[in-house]
Amino acid sequence: MNTLLWLGQAGLAAVFAGAGVMKLLVPKATLETWPTMGYVTEHTAAQMKLIGIAEVLGGVGLVLPWRLGILPVLTPLAAMGLVVLMGGAIATHRRRHEPVIFVSVLGLLLLLVAAGRSGLLP
Repeated sequence: MNTLLWLGQAGLAAVFAGAGVMKLLVPKATLETWPTMGYVTEHTAAQMKLIGIAEVLGGVGLVLPWRLGILPVLTPLAAMGLVVLMGGAIATHRRRHEPVIFVSVLGLLLLLVAAGRSGLLP
């Protein structure tokens, strides 16, 4: 189980850290032209940067605290924070009549990591 959790944590960390860095580095005007980023038009540049920061911190939090053994309780908390973020993403995509399967799967995987690292799974 530990190996599966580590694989999940590493994969999710890469997804969220990558997405967050992209939102931090790419100008909002450019993001608005990307076909999968239509929701960007509903948010200010500052809001997009805040989402990017949350994603980067969440991605780092999925791995480093547990790996370093420093405040490992932060790992399931980071996962739950990202679950909340995915809840917002699901609501946004549903409102826009867009598919929610990808963000839903991410949310479920994050729940598994949170449960596994909280000791709720065997």
